[in-house]
Amino acid sequence: MNRIELNGIQREILAALIEEHRATESPVRGEVIAEAVGRTAGSIRNQIQSLTALGLVNGIPGPKGGYKPTHEAYDVLDYQDLEDPQRLIVARDYERVTVTVDEIDLTDVHDPDRCRARVRFERPVEGFSVGDPIVVGPTPVSKLVIVGEIESIDDDGTGVLLDVGEMEAPFPAE
Repeated sequence: MNRIELNGIQREILAALIEEHRATESPVRGEVIAEAVGRTAGSIRNQIQSLTALGLVNGIPGPKGGYKPTHEAYDVLDYQDLEDPQRLIVARDYERVTVTVDEIDLTDVHDPDRCRARVRFERPVEGFSVGDPIVVGPTPVSKLVIVGEIESIDDDGTGVLLDVGEMEAPFPAE
């Protein structure tokens, strides 16, 4: 299969479209994409025409219309096209937080005194503060649960760096 090559702005527009479509599950208007990527609506329309010609975007006409990514769009950006993504439980101060975890990267696992985990969320999450205790998991396959303290929060609110205090897989039922 031929790999579709996109320029930077096309990748940015396609990523914004996919993220907004995942969040709303409805067609995304060009103005919403324009705001997300910091471009004009006209610029977005021009780029969307190219993405449509490549089979990555479908246009939906009408007053509630907009754009929807195709399955190929997810492939090009190496995103998972999840109809029903697995939700991980995230708890802050023993309170559950409704959020979808996109990725967990373990860093410094070779150093038992400095094990860290970078947790990325599908959308920005509010209410976290540096120093908050947090529990993430269990993950769908390995049933991994990570317990730690927030060391830093990404500027856009879509990720946190945890100082890992404990990891268990599978987590024992109590």
